[in-house]
Amino acid sequence: MIRSLPAALGAAAIAFASSAAAHEGPHAADHAPIGVMGDHTHKKNEFMVSYRFMRMAMEGLAIGTDDATPEEIVTTIPNRFFGAPGQPPTLRVVPTNMTMDMHMGGVMYAPTDRLTLMAMGSYVIKDMDHVTFMGGMGATVLGEFTTRSTGFGDTKLSALYSLVERPGMQLILNAGLSLPTGSITRRDDVLAPTGMTPNLRLPYPMQLGTGTFDLEPGLTFRAGERTLTFGAQYKAAFRLGDNDEGYSFGDKHSLTAWAAYEPKPWISFSARLAGVTQGSINGIDPTIIAPVQTADPDNFGGDRIDAGVGVNLLSTGGALKGHRIAAELMLPIYQDLNGPQLKTDWTLTIGWQKAF
Repeated sequence: MIRSLPAALGAAAIAFASSAAAHEGPHAADHAPIGVMGDHTHKKNEFMVSYRFMRMAMEGLAIGTDDATPEEIVTTIPNRFFGAPGQPPTLRVVPTNMTMDMHMGGVMYAPTDRLTLMAMGSYVIKDMDHVTFMGGMGATVLGEFTTRSTGFGDTKLSALYSLVERPGMQLILNAGLSLPTGSITRRDDVLAPTGMTPNLRLPYPMQLGTGTFDLEPGLTFRAGERTLTFGAQYKAAFRLGDNDEGYSFGDKHSLTAWAAYEPKPWISFSARLAGVTQGSINGIDPTIIAPVQTADPDNFGGDRIDAGVGVNLLSTGGALKGHRIAAELMLPIYQDLNGPQLKTDWTLTIGWQKAF
């Protein structure tokens, strides 16, 4: 997918450039990078529909900021569930990589010039590869297996209110609510250290939603015009109690800032930094018991800083007028993870938007 992306964007750029015309309307740099959501409001009675595809790839292991190997984990990390029937003293199953694909569809509507309402749904596909070590101790590999979970994720509703709007500057209040429409009870077959393949409830990272209603407040600042623009956004997620399985994900805080350069009205290039911090899981699902790090609620969350680049293409004339295609690639430059976890390798977001 990454190899084919430049060719696809090149073809889109040629089409968009050929449709460009002199105008005083929207510019490509009017939008933040496609990986930033809730960054702009619309004029009264304006709609916008959008589609985004995001892939996050994870590979390699870390404990805090230090790299780790599967052999190190299965010989040194205690099993939280040791003492329960069939549970060994140390971890015996280790994830080696994971991909998450998310298809997101959204709609925005502005009942007034200052207020824009937004709804977004998603369909999620998660795959995680594992290696299983034989028996109750040692570093002899038994085999490998993959688990998968697919389905609808949580639904996001939000209101964007323009607190300040002046030429070349806007400050937007984000007020969001996440609805628990994603499943937290997905199951799949696993390879146990005994060689058996039981069907178990999948650990927390493989579930499709949080299971809780989440408040998602935020604040977005935008400045600059046309050739050079800047922006910053803070967003948070606060869990409103535990879910039906007895736990809640840790609260999440994210801060991002970007700059964009627009050489022509139909194209802009962006650079972005993003930081996120998230707490470990509170509580525990009593049916998630396994000698694998992802089954321990403490091995979740941490701090990460990403850096990335993006491109926005906006057709300014012709049959494609108003259509926007964009892409952004983010890479981690710092990760400090709670307990043994998979490291983020890269995140790619591509999307399409049309206002009318």
